[in-house]
Amino acid sequence: MTPTHLPGQVAIPEQTRHTSSPLDHFNTAPLEDVHHTLLTCLHSPRWAHRVADHRPYPDLESLLAASDEAAYDLTAADLAAALAEETLPELPDGTYSAAHTALRAADAAYEAKFGHVFVIYVGNLPPNEVLNHVLAGIRSRLTNDPEEERVVAAEELRRLAKGRLRDALRGAGNCATSPHPAAPGT
Repeated sequence: MTPTHLPGQVAIPEQTRHTSSPLDHFNTAPLEDVHHTLLTCLHSPRWAHRVADHRPYPDLESLLAASDEAAYDLTAADLAAALAEETLPELPDGTYSAAHTALRAADAAYEAKFGHVFVIYVGNLPPNEVLNHVLAGIRSRLTNDPEEERVVAAEELRRLAKGRLRDALRGAGNCATSPHPAAPGT
């Protein structure tokens, strides 16, 4: 429909204010950029491809559900490769050195038993509870047999991927929680 122009009036095109959300950017970004972002959330090319290939997502919940579904479909080899790229969680600033020593010792025992670094999602915890949660988790999970622990570690990787993906879409840039550039930490 053509607007009617009356003498002395200027037609001003309707202006719509469109702000792009992080999810909109994720849905429209080049595939290479999306893969890079996804690989910082979970170092699994198979997972990253599955999540990226199902774009666009109508909302964050749909993206997180797709993230879970793709993670459930990872093979044992995919999980082993993703676990190999993980690092221990960072302890909050001000954590005393004995805590770092205790965490390194517990992780060494864990790695000796299971062959990969301990992973645990700590995204929802207040900083003053992270150390106790991690140490309690690692000590508890050391009692698992290797198959039980593979299932638990896979679930923790799924939780980590969702938390990191949620952080990335909040505009946090890199969704890693560790300074390790090639393999973000837990």
